[in-house]
Amino acid sequence: MKPRYAFFLFILFSSALCYSFITDDDPLKVFLAKLDRYRNNYPQEKVHIHTDKPYYSIGDTIWFKSYVVSAESNQLSNLSKILYVELINEKDSVKKVLRLSVIAGLSWGDFTLADSLTEGNYRIRAYTNWMRNFDEAYFFDKTIKIGNSLSSEVVSNVNYTYTKTGVREHVDADVVYTTIKGEPLKNREVSYDIELDHRNILKGTGKTDSLGKLKIKFTNAQPFVLKSGKINTYIKLNEKSLVKKSFPVKTTSASADVQFFPESGSLVTNIRSRVAFKVVGADGLGKTVTGYVTDQDGATVSEFSSEYAGMGTFLFTPLKDKIYTAVVKFDDGSEKKVDLPAASETGYVISIHDSGAENIVVKVIAAKALNNDELILIGQANGLTHFMARNKLSNNVLSAVVPKKRFPGGVIQFTLFNSSYQPLAERLVFIRHPNALNLTLSTEKPVYSKREKVKMAFRALDSAGKAAQGSFSISVTDETQVPFDDSREVTILSNLLLSSDLKGYIENPNYYFTDLSPAKDRALDNLMLTQGWRKFEWNTITSENFPALVFEPEKTLTISGKIVNPDSSPAPGAKVTLLSSAGTGMVLETLTNSQGQFGFDSLMFNDSTSFIVQARNFKGKKNVEILINRNLQHIVTKSQNAASVEINVNQSLLPYITTRNQQFAEMRQNGLLRRSIVLEEVKVTEVKPKVKNSSNLNGAGNADAVVTAAELKDCQNLAFCLQGRIAGLVVQNGIAYLTRSMYSSFSGPVPMQLVVDGVYVDPSYLSILNPSDIETIEVLKGISNTAIYGLRGGGGVLIITTKRGERNMTSRSFAQGIAAYSPVGYHTARQFYSPKYDTSPSGMPDWRTTIFWAPNVLTDTDGNASVEFFTADKPGTYKAVIEGLDLKGAVTRQVYRFSVK
Repeated sequence: MKPRYAFFLFILFSSALCYSFITDDDPLKVFLAKLDRYRNNYPQEKVHIHTDKPYYSIGDTIWFKSYVVSAESNQLSNLSKILYVELINEKDSVKKVLRLSVIAGLSWGDFTLADSLTEGNYRIRAYTNWMRNFDEAYFFDKTIKIGNSLSSEVVSNVNYTYTKTGVREHVDADVVYTTIKGEPLKNREVSYDIELDHRNILKGTGKTDSLGKLKIKFTNAQPFVLKSGKINTYIKLNEKSLVKKSFPVKTTSASADVQFFPESGSLVTNIRSRVAFKVVGADGLGKTVTGYVTDQDGATVSEFSSEYAGMGTFLFTPLKDKIYTAVVKFDDGSEKKVDLPAASETGYVISIHDSGAENIVVKVIAAKALNNDELILIGQANGLTHFMARNKLSNNVLSAVVPKKRFPGGVIQFTLFNSSYQPLAERLVFIRHPNALNLTLSTEKPVYSKREKVKMAFRALDSAGKAAQGSFSISVTDETQVPFDDSREVTILSNLLLSSDLKGYIENPNYYFTDLSPAKDRALDNLMLTQGWRKFEWNTITSENFPALVFEPEKTLTISGKIVNPDSSPAPGAKVTLLSSAGTGMVLETLTNSQGQFGFDSLMFNDSTSFIVQARNFKGKKNVEILINRNLQHIVTKSQNAASVEINVNQSLLPYITTRNQQFAEMRQNGLLRRSIVLEEVKVTEVKPKVKNSSNLNGAGNADAVVTAAELKDCQNLAFCLQGRIAGLVVQNGIAYLTRSMYSSFSGPVPMQLVVDGVYVDPSYLSILNPSDIETIEVLKGISNTAIYGLRGGGGVLIITTKRGERNMTSRSFAQGIAAYSPVGYHTARQFYSPKYDTSPSGMPDWRTTIFWAPNVLTDTDGNASVEFFTADKPGTYKAVIEGLDLKGAVTRQVYRFSVK
């Protein structure tokens, strides 16, 4: 890629504009070339997920659109063609993973929230394989609340209070239990257990009082080790009903962390500096404080008060040999003293502030002893340089007015270097371009009737007022049923322009993009001054000690591996056959190379496809082992957004839960509610079924007989062990038959079809399967169970699920020369259902909360697009949210409201 800097360099520090020619051997050119090499070798990607709603209930579907963009331009990325989207529960366990085919940076899909899930705080995490080379802090990671409308008998609420004795931290949890109608559950027995960092520290019992209240007390004796956890409670409704309610314990302390951040990194004596501060509670959320700064003589030199999220700034001039202490005052009247960072007698300060809507003022101030040093100031974003300046200091202050149009919207990193290109000071700035992409939305009228057609049109214009072509996703919800504060949402603006470039938790990032004002801009600058940020270290650039790349950008689905002989040596020239068990009946063949390696690429299969890999050495013998390359899912670490976890999920979603509960009840009465497991609330939670991970087309466990691993405990030969165990099943010469099919065909006995982990295999493989590897065997004999298998089920079916037969990115070999592989294939997105009452009238109630969802609306060459949908039965305010970007990478989000009477 051609370097994006000119050979003439603006020297913006001088009073008059001048130029400096950069020769080939100029150290600045060498340094910039290194920066370009890093950027070219390590192109960064970002991911954004737009969901149809901010929260959900079990029984709902999460509809989403994904955008994969280049970090340096926010243009849609062509680097990765596959995206992983995961639904993760509070235990940091992946409940569902989707593998999406990404076309021109775009894809969409859906998660159905099965009733085997429990209410709680979940995460949607998304990343490409290429992004795994870098810090996972830059993955897309959004916390969503999921309540339980299907069987909400109990609504609970907890409040915590904290005290401390020495190092021991004491927690009082005041729990209130009510019915969904608000009636207290009084005089009910409750048992509970308390976990901190997965350690059980206390168990107990109690009884609710006349108001449904219960007080639970516990002590954290090891706060330096145990930080957070949960309280599990079990309230007894009657002799047959026990309801489980869990509450996150985000912290066991009311303490707060106070940090001070001098602008650009350090304080320098006799230089007036801005100092930012951040006060965060043990729960990770900002605290409101006031305070003042004193020197060692007790003189007050500055005062301060926090603005948004516990952050703020103050100005003061540190003097030589002075020690400064901040006295921080909290809302409860308590105080905390914190020493400010010590000031240095030498050094530099970068000061940057807004100068109206068009420019920023950059000022470098140096200690007088450093005059005449050559300095280089670079402003870059994601490795792409947008600003450079070089000059020698003739006095201790240099300043320049820099147009904002030089920079893209988002986080810009200014770094000051000396002549040896060692970083001296650093400052982050947020550049806002509010009119980069303008959307105008309109409907034909502001008020509609129930079940009336709505035509919504919008037009996209760029900053120059020209038509913009782009891709957009549109969600229309009934805001009366789904109320939400926009400042708490994760949006394309807050994610692509802010969160994806800052490391660490940001409290309500969309706050900085709603109802813009000077106060919001000031709060955003406070965030720039206090938030940690390191996508790379400068010494990595200067030394060119670039990290090794482990994960390649995925372009297609591939299956690869290695064939080895019994002595583990490679098997060159081996014939490898890949057979799919469903879909198009894929059969592919290849030969291994000199290292015994093989590969099948450019594959297309969905996420219900399983494979058999067969191998024979060059002599045609099957005594080889198949080692399939495993592309394991990325490990799940603790969420960096843990502070956004909601303690009282169902209580916080009570209006939505109540409405959905009523809707589900009526749907159940009308036979419209499909449930995978009919659960009453928490009588059982996330039950492990008797038959797990089964490929049975009738549903797991729906068989005439089931043989479990326990029954095969002492079995040495599977064919022998099945003989006589199942009525009507016989085994001859290692092949299973049903007695009814042995003499029912003129062409001879019909063997039972063998299905291993979803893969159809030859009936003769029964004898070579290792019984210790088997989890369950489902026997299908009757026509009601075999009919779904068609001709293959004519002789009966044996569904064998191995102990590692779950669908994942791994494989297993159950005989020489043959291996089963169940990878995650492409997710096939479902079509969002939107009724058409003008052509298909219906008498059924319409309770939709998501009224309309369109994941990929494209504007034409004039920047225009439109959608049509019908309103539902409930009156209220409808909220349309549109997110997207144009071909230049400009991002936008617009909200439009109209009424239904």
